[in-house]
Amino acid sequence: MNFSIQPILENQEYQLIPLQQGDFESVYETASDPKVWEQHPNKDRYKREVFENFFKGAMESGGAFKIIEKSSGEVLGSTRFYNFDEQESSIFIGYTFYGTKSWGKGINPQVKKLMLDYIFQFVDKAHFHIGKENFRSQIALERLGGEKIAEEEVAYFAEPTRTNFVYEIKKENWHNEKI
Repeated sequence: MNFSIQPILENQEYQLIPLQQGDFESVYETASDPKVWEQHPNKDRYKREVFENFFKGAMESGGAFKIIEKSSGEVLGSTRFYNFDEQESSIFIGYTFYGTKSWGKGINPQVKKLMLDYIFQFVDKAHFHIGKENFRSQIALERLGGEKIAEEEVAYFAEPTRTNFVYEIKKENWHNEKI
């Protein structure tokens, strides 16, 4: 399969731009608020040294993005594609976070729509790891049509293993017109 897990994706308001090493400071500025990580499995990512590991993992994934608001050029957060499985025709979307001023503004559904519309040209299933205590993300994914299919321990890059739920959206069930 010849596709990129790190294209530039955009709509009228937002851009997903491949993450580069030089993006650390602008992305960390958004990530340095402890509230961003309250429901995430690894709650101390707001600390610079912890976020440095998170960022290194993002870079090594080859599928990470910074999320940009086009009108202001501001970095709103980050997300990524990872764990592409050609045999299963699936990929994971995750490691997503937004600064608190982006919460509740309908940004995440638009970003996920960009990612799902793109990736469903190449795979049949998108999976998502969501921390078992991350209720905000669980609700957000269920609103997009995600179905909880499993629970598993996830070994994060240079971080402790945590229990996550696995959600799935199948290509045939993706109704992108609802966003």
